Amino acid sequence: QQDAFLPFVEKGAIVLIGATTENPSFEVNNALLSRCRVFVLKELASEDILKLLKRAINDPKGFGNEKIKISDDDLKIIADFSSGDARSALATLDMVIINGNIDNDGYINVNKEVIEDCLTKKTLMYDKDGEEHYNIISALHKSMRNSDPDASVYWLSRMLEAGEDPLYVARRIIRFASEDIGLADTNALNVAINVYQACHFLGMPECNVHLTEAVIYMSLAPKSNACYLAYGKAAFDAKTMLSEPVPIIIRNAPTKLMKEMGFGRGYQYAHDTIDKLTTMNCLPPSLVGKTYYEPTKEGNEVRFKERNDAIKKWKQEHRK
Repeated sequence: QQDAFLPFVEKGAIVLIGATTENPSFEVNNALLSRCRVFVLKELASEDILKLLKRAINDPKGFGNEKIKISDDDLKIIADFSSGDARSALATLDMVIINGNIDNDGYINVNKEVIEDCLTKKTLMYDKDGEEHYNIISALHKSMRNSDPDASVYWLSRMLEAGEDPLYVARRIIRFASEDIGLADTNALNVAINVYQACHFLGMPECNVHLTEAVIYMSLAPKSNACYLAYGKAAFDAKTMLSEPVPIIIRNAPTKLMKEMGFGRGYQYAHDTIDKLTTMNCLPPSLVGKTYYEPTKEGNEVRFKERNDAIKKWKQEHRK
């Protein structure tokens, strides 16, 4: 349907004007978006909304004909609560004035008690399918990566209080446990899986404490992206060298013909050796000697690094 606009927009036959609270790049296709100029309107500052509320109280088009008593501090509460949305602020002002107490002089008195009764719950800016969804999950991921438990818990609460599916958050934590911690703390993945199960069994709001436990654990755990980088490098070679055959020495030979063709010939069974190591090459010939996994010196990965280095040294010595 959007493509139908293209020739008319290009010819100038129509002027296309659209307004949306969503990020256009999520809703408008690239062909149409490239022919448009996008203007981003940011949320209003609290000071701007405060001016707007005062104008609404004094202007005859607003409440100028009413006798209203409300302090600047109370107006600021409404302004801060609106999250930069002028329409929301005006709707709240209308509500608190309607519910205000009328004194003997005919003045409508609005105080903190009235405002608190009307502001039962703040509407958080969050769209589970839009830009803010990705912004906040990114903020959570990067806060955990930066070992900041306070920021991590905050962004977690922003998602959950806005109605995000706790299982979605739990799945992202599972990914984080291997992408950013990996072998530096192998228990991180166990914690993430257990928290996912807890969320599955309990749901919200009870599982919020389990997710909090998980993001704090991930934040404080030692970090390593060695597994993430290892797969990335291997995937690059796999995609650019798809014709590389499996070395015949490590192929199975379930049939007589395959054995006669040499499948598995010369295979070395590591368990038959004292060191449980062999000098057999398992990579394709063009990739022999290639290193994908480069362990760091963080947490438990020290042990894996020492083991990895020892294996490489052993193979070098015995191949000589």
